Amino acid sequence: MLLSSAYFPPLSWLALAARDFALSPDRVLPSVVQLEACENYQKQSYRNRCYILAGDGPQMLQVPVKHGKGEVPLNIQNVLVDYSTPWVVRTQRALDTAYETAAYYEYYRDDVFAVLDARPETLWELNLATIRLLLEKTGIACTLSPTSAFAAPGSELDDYRNVIHPKHPDNILADLGLGKPYYQVFQDRMGGFTPRLSALDLLFNEGPDSILWLKRL
Repeated sequence: MLLSSAYFPPLSWLALAARDFALSPDRVLPSVVQLEACENYQKQSYRNRCYILAGDGPQMLQVPVKHGKGEVPLNIQNVLVDYSTPWVVRTQRALDTAYETAAYYEYYRDDVFAVLDARPETLWELNLATIRLLLEKTGIACTLSPTSAFAAPGSELDDYRNVIHPKHPDNILADLGLGKPYYQVFQDRMGGFTPRLSALDLLFNEGPDSILWLKRL
């Protein structure tokens, strides 16, 4: 499976990473994800943004990046995070406001904040840290393997790099049999379940039961 890196990736990303993970009576069978490391950075994608559920609806949390000089495309591994504005503090405050009443927020808050407070230099490093955190806390055994060369679109059977995009709805969760909702803070105010959020939303609301939802158990 081929996926692009993402900042606190959406639930569809995590669901795909969990798809092939299985437990047998005598061993763990991890899923295997090839993480696209050779693409050029794409603006307005999940590579530097995620969505959480605030009291007035979905809220975007964005990572400012340094684009360099001119319009020369930058490899995703070379994109620098811009810490010249207090976006880390604003992100942490937004998470506190949105999830302070979520059942498991207090259990994971410090770990999430630690990733942000570490201030990785590159977007690639930041994204990798958020991905590993979500895999660990949801209990998904997954081997992440950065690609060594760029694969042209259509050359991989399980290529989801351009499928998971904030501006392009997809059917990934439905195709995986994960159309059922879980409890969300503010869902009554929203009139029902809000899809297409960061997997943080699942973790904060379901905690250790996140894996049961992802694996339809």
